[in-house]
Amino acid sequence: MPYEPLNRKRLAQALRRLGELAHGQKVTLEVSLYGGAVFTLVYGAREATKDVDAVVRQSAVAQKLARQVAKELGLPEDWLNDDVKQFLAEKEAKRQLIEVDFGPGLRVSVPTAAYLLAMKLRACRPPLPGYAGDYGDIRFLVKKMALGSVREAEAVHDKFFPHDELSETAREVVKSALPAKS
Repeated sequence: MPYEPLNRKRLAQALRRLGELAHGQKVTLEVSLYGGAVFTLVYGAREATKDVDAVVRQSAVAQKLARQVAKELGLPEDWLNDDVKQFLAEKEAKRQLIEVDFGPGLRVSVPTAAYLLAMKLRACRPPLPGYAGDYGDIRFLVKKMALGSVREAEAVHDKFFPHDELSETAREVVKSALPAKS
């Protein structure tokens, strides 16, 4: 059964409900958001996301409560998942708490724009039918951060992933986002 993507309103509703359920269990879940959820909820750079990439502390409790939220709101069972763990740096960037009140059972944080760009550059997945890929997110972050060269983007990437070389595809995507030279 196909599910509706999570727009900003639906995403906030799901997170609020998750917080309510956690509060009812007398726990506070610490949710670190990544990917499409950040671009949708924080930056408004996307209309929607298909799922919520997150690392959640109190993981076992969160999984159970997320399944309940999925049933209540008609979301896919894996709407909240930790698949993003494979793309995280050994030393994660300093996190920033976003100022959205999801209730007392939930503390939500997001990575800095620099760390998010480094992750997107590392993954640099192409668009596919039904999947936007990382190129648009990379272009958005390069512009948001006002980077002026591929070298600047490389320095951001290398700060978090010093042992990984930036791919030629990632370099080309960055170039496409840079301001035109006059």
